[in-house]
Amino acid sequence: MSHHGHSHGGQAGGFQPQPASAPPPPPEAIAIANFLKGHSDLKARTCIYQGGRKDIFKVKRALRLLESPAYAKAQAKNPALPKITSRDEAVHAFAHLPRSLLALRIAKIEEEGPKSPKRVKGQWNIKVEPQQEIHDDLYYAWFYEPKTWTQTLSSVGLVIALFTIVLFPLWPPMLRLGVWYLSMGMLGLIGLFMIMSVFRLILFLVTMVALSPGIWLYPNLFEDVGFFDSFRPLWAWHKVKKPKVGKKEKAAAAPMNEKRVPRPAGPPPGPRIEEVDEE
Repeated sequence: MSHHGHSHGGQAGGFQPQPASAPPPPPEAIAIANFLKGHSDLKARTCIYQGGRKDIFKVKRALRLLESPAYAKAQAKNPALPKITSRDEAVHAFAHLPRSLLALRIAKIEEEGPKSPKRVKGQWNIKVEPQQEIHDDLYYAWFYEPKTWTQTLSSVGLVIALFTIVLFPLWPPMLRLGVWYLSMGMLGLIGLFMIMSVFRLILFLVTMVALSPGIWLYPNLFEDVGFFDSFRPLWAWHKVKKPKVGKKEKAAAAPMNEKRVPRPAGPPPGPRIEEVDEE
């Protein structure tokens, strides 16, 4: 994969990412990604890519960070970070990210038709551009997830848990009996949850006929909220969505809604003429 020369304006020639033949990221690329991704001045924002969430950032902020004193201080401590003394060297260092597929240039997907009501304002749907260029006004998305201590401990815990399950026949009888009671309790909770789901649906159908618009038991049960918030409030009326009125319909209804000012009774006031008696 070749990279063309870059100009003093913070712009690099285009190249296309090749995921199938991409080599492992070099140490300097990983070091640059770790420095930029963990910096608050990058001002990354969340967008949607193929149904998942990705953090995007502007190129000019990344180049500014690579030329900052904070980078020079980090580079003195970390030999994997390349030395940067000019704008051209900052662009060359940034080019490690798309070359190693750690960050790629993206573009906003223009949505057609009505917008989803669950869509967060300002959260774009994005796509990866086939031509990777480096310019101040372009946006890049992170495709690099650094390993954390939490992930390492989770992996170790998963291996230990699987090994413990494999050795289940060698467990003491009391411990195996306790696990059996625990599993029965979990199955009971799942069954109770299913029964409650069916009951709340039946209750809604009955109250929709008897007490329109209907009552939901635990209305937030299947909403994207916390565990305890799923059971608050205990019940609520069914929310009926009002049909949206278009702009044309609003414009047609506007003259009818205007208040008419009543006309005063009698002829309109005119000039008053006084009669003067002749002497």
